[in-house]
Amino acid sequence: MSAHTRPVLVFATHNPHKVREIQEMLADRYEVKSLTDIDCHEEIVEDADTLEGNARIKANHVVKNYGLDCFADDTGLEVEALHGAPGVFSARYAGTHGDAEANMAKLLRELEHAEQGGNTSRQAQFRTSICLVQQGQEHLIEGVCRGRIERQQSGAKGFGYDPLFTPEGHEVTFAEMDATQKNAISHRGKAVRAMLDHLLA
Repeated sequence: MSAHTRPVLVFATHNPHKVREIQEMLADRYEVKSLTDIDCHEEIVEDADTLEGNARIKANHVVKNYGLDCFADDTGLEVEALHGAPGVFSARYAGTHGDAEANMAKLLRELEHAEQGGNTSRQAQFRTSICLVQQGQEHLIEGVCRGRIERQQSGAKGFGYDPLFTPEGHEVTFAEMDATQKNAISHRGKAVRAMLDHLLA
């Protein structure tokens, strides 16, 4: 299939890491464009109280305003001892959106408080919710990766909470894995593969 005949899918993000990761997983079946690529620079207010709600807001904004098929994701880290927090607030847990160091520091502090209160569980899961709007049809897709939160950061790859999260069945954090290893087991990898199954059905 030539580049000219690939259908375009907009991924509702400005994050080049995310776009590259998804493009690698979709290979040459689709051309993945970011919000930057389609010149969408207005703020899309993600004010839903669920991951699914935020994904729907972003995907539908692009379809309505740019007339392109789009998928959007929202990902949250849900920690058992913190009753599912940070959840939908994961990216701005410490107050500033995308400040990974501050977010991780706050998470470790909150887990210390939980342990002092008698809850010693460090079980957690990453959950990705994707909303795909294609040819006017809306589809919600989910991927989950369970694991545990470590007591200190390890690894320099990945982003977000990756240096603290060790997935079930593994002895290294997401941040110690290369992209191929991580994609094979990650929440986003599972959600994207489920979306890909749908797109190719």
